[in-house]
Amino acid sequence: MAPKQRMRVASDKYNKNVTQRGNVAKTLKPTDEKYPVGPWLLGLFLFVVCGSALFQIIQAIRLG
Repeated sequence: MAPKQRMRVASDKYNKNVTQRGNVAKTLKPTDEKYPVGPWLLGLFLFVVCGSALFQIIQAIRLG
């Protein structure tokens, strides 16, 4: 694609935003809701923490 044609396509894409003052989204790219931690990693973390707590409780009951 020639540079002039690329500029024209980009200009046409964002040109309609000029007339929509105040009603334009911050970005035209679609954004997906992404979690910083995946569900499998969160499940593993909860399993380890809850399992460790359970073993601590059992150990405290057995010794005390």
